Amino acid sequence: MMKKSLVLTMAMVLGVTASAYAANPFSDVPAGHWAYDSVNKLAAAGIVDGYGDATFGGDRLMTRYEMAQIVAKAMAKGANVDRLVAEFADELDSLGVRIAALEKKSDNVKITGNIRVHYADYKKAAKERNGNYGSALRSRLYVKGQINDDWSYTGRIENRQKFNNNVGDEDTKLNWAFVEGKLGAVDVRAGRTWIYLGDGNIYDETFDGIVASFGKDVKLEAVYGKPTNSLGWDYDKVWGASLGGKLDVLNLGAGYYKFDAAGSTGAKGAALEDNNIWQANARYGFGKASLGAMYLHSDLDGDQGGGGWVGTLNYGGAKAAKVGSFGLNAQYYDLPAGTVIAHTMNGEYQYGYAKNGDDNKGIKGYKVGAYYTVAKNMVAGIEYYDLKDKIDDNKYKTLWSQMIITF
Repeated sequence: MMKKSLVLTMAMVLGVTASAYAANPFSDVPAGHWAYDSVNKLAAAGIVDGYGDATFGGDRLMTRYEMAQIVAKAMAKGANVDRLVAEFADELDSLGVRIAALEKKSDNVKITGNIRVHYADYKKAAKERNGNYGSALRSRLYVKGQINDDWSYTGRIENRQKFNNNVGDEDTKLNWAFVEGKLGAVDVRAGRTWIYLGDGNIYDETFDGIVASFGKDVKLEAVYGKPTNSLGWDYDKVWGASLGGKLDVLNLGAGYYKFDAAGSTGAKGAALEDNNIWQANARYGFGKASLGAMYLHSDLDGDQGGGGWVGTLNYGGAKAAKVGSFGLNAQYYDLPAGTVIAHTMNGEYQYGYAKNGDDNKGIKGYKVGAYYTVAKNMVAGIEYYDLKDKIDDNKYKTLWSQMIITF
């Protein structure tokens, strides 16, 4: 009978003695019965409660749902019942019971993603832009597989579809493929991954290399690798380090990065020069708001080098899981060309550094943005950029709107 097997199995996995509990409450399991000790353990532990007439009903057949209820109670007591959990997984799921062991196995590979649709108005942008607006759908799928307790693999598949022509422009690629884990106390990420240098003012793009970080309250991070050639320039490698920490409501940080040209050329074929960039930043938080400033410096010659800065004011934040949450952001930029390799902004600006200055002439101007969670995992945003380059004063004005859906 299923009931007899259950009694023996549950009693063994609980590993407690009958003498620790009160007398058995079931009239059909008297002292001296072959199952007395086991039934006594299970009843005292609250795993079995028999039927309403104070009987255990050991000779009655059980339904799978009755069995699943008993397995669930055993799980709650910390019993190791993995084989029973696997057998009655469907019934436990119907009962709303989380099965940690099975979830861990099924979650060995996780797939998540997001979709972003945007529309950008460039009507007042520089004359050389081809077209007055841009609209596209960007879809990203993230695949994360657990290698072992310390290491995992992540891949990102990205598809982009442009809506502002009748050609049907579309591009799909695997642009992340990296492993991450721990080597002692050091967090390591290696492969085709991303780096976010200078809060994205210097570089916010993929690269092929390694990122290592150490610490929590005070964090040291080092990067080494090759920037991807996605914006029309081709630096041979980048390496550097940053140090940051928090003192109460004040965040402080500094970093140094070298972009090594090694005979590479820019978008228009001019030879690139090595570019040494350093930055220092501070951010002060007060309530839901924060005020930040960053100083950046490039050692390139002439107008393309020298120092620049970014000021930032933030309020709140649109959280995907919290409907009705919102955030506001304002930034002012005064950056020479040498400090801008691949900026994180959505606004139009000349990018890609070349020695003759044709590709990047720096950024000066401001951005304001607002973001609102319209439904769970659906965040809308609008940004306005009023920028000009620092050499020829060409103006770049962009009105950017977007909806991001995560799943």
